[in-house]
Amino acid sequence: MSLRLYDTRTRAVRPVEPVRPGRIGVYVCGPTVQAAPHVGHLRSAVALDVLHRWLLERGEQVTFVRNVTDVDDKIIHDAAHNDEPWWALSARMTRAFDRAYDAVQVLPPTTDPRVTGHLPQIIALIGQIIERGHAYASSGDVYLAVRTVPDYGALSNQALDALQVSEKTVAHGHTGEKRDPLDFALWKAAKEGEPSWPSPWGPGRPGWHIECSAMAVEYLGEDFDIHAGGLDLVFPHHENEIAQSTCAGHPFARLWLHHGLVTAAGGEKMSKSLGNSTTVEQALQRVRPQVLRYGLGAAHYRSSIEWSEQVAAEAEAAYGRIETFVRNAREAIGDTPVDEALSKVSWDEFAAALDDDLGVPQALATIHSGVRAGNALLAARELPALAATLSVLRRMLRVLALDPVEQWPASGGGELSGVVDALVALAVEARAEARGRKDWSQADAIRDRLTGSGIVLEDTADGVRWRLS
Repeated sequence: MSLRLYDTRTRAVRPVEPVRPGRIGVYVCGPTVQAAPHVGHLRSAVALDVLHRWLLERGEQVTFVRNVTDVDDKIIHDAAHNDEPWWALSARMTRAFDRAYDAVQVLPPTTDPRVTGHLPQIIALIGQIIERGHAYASSGDVYLAVRTVPDYGALSNQALDALQVSEKTVAHGHTGEKRDPLDFALWKAAKEGEPSWPSPWGPGRPGWHIECSAMAVEYLGEDFDIHAGGLDLVFPHHENEIAQSTCAGHPFARLWLHHGLVTAAGGEKMSKSLGNSTTVEQALQRVRPQVLRYGLGAAHYRSSIEWSEQVAAEAEAAYGRIETFVRNAREAIGDTPVDEALSKVSWDEFAAALDDDLGVPQALATIHSGVRAGNALLAARELPALAATLSVLRRMLRVLALDPVEQWPASGGGELSGVVDALVALAVEARAEARGRKDWSQADAIRDRLTGSGIVLEDTADGVRWRLS
């Protein structure tokens, strides 16, 4: 494969070398469904959806696994606070996440396994780790003995002796039951009023980390290609996944891919616990779904981004230029035959950008360069070259799920697209009538009102065209 990705474990961009040629297995740490999704969750989904789509575009057979954590401490706490069953909260929030993914055209995963559906696999994996001498039972809990793990801390680049026990662990009173404060729970003994399942160590439920090790192996095998998630998961979650899997004798993931986070104003990480999150529902009240996708996906996946009104406005303007060109070019070319050899935008340049660690900013630069070239062809009425350029551009846009025609059929304004087109047409007609009676001040006033609303009129030999500014 020509695709190269940054591997957190080796701290280098390196080629993706599939375990099985032509087949790629990707495991993504999905949401903990305790609350409504915010734009940080969608940034993760969009960034990894680009990886999914690019692998498919390259002809790979992709098994894309994104888990759902449907039971954990946060879910149990929030459900009790809401006075509803924990499973009802999980189900309700899982549906909310699915709606959010669908809204921004994220491809569905091959499978989206739940923790509660994989208790036998989790219990079997814990048993393996105990048998190999890397874990022990204590008062109904089971802990992994961290100091028995070779190279613990290699993913997060931390020395074992420099690690400190989490304050949360101390507060929850687990320290006295452990042989070492750094050991972490694979299984938690049942507590009154909390959900539990039977196990060889007594009733209880899984620790947070063990679920992903068990489900990744269940669907991708003991040795698979890519494990992905947010930078906030490198430690302890992914470090502990590696530890568990190593202790079970599994090679586990060959490459670890991590995306940057979404921040609120001032650079603070966006999260529900900090009270600074913008929910997907709130964001979609401000921008159209395709603009939200553009805004969350335009930066390189490894960079952090701040979601703000300015970012939303910039995304609206940038995507509007693409929409306007696609609409105008489609109208102009009609049935013009397409010969992509005449294109003024390079597919190879676009592909090289994505092959180089999913360089979406460079890929978008190629697209916008193609839009500028296409607008020049449109003005010059060079229809064969325009048809070719449009065809190649739309292939690029489909990879990024930004094609205004196929992926967002209501081009230019969601369900209001037809209304917007009609209103602009009325304004253009009124301006033409004013010009016809030589009322230049009225014609200029109409044009200025449209410009102030972000709509630019262009007088061409074929009549008036409009575009978003």
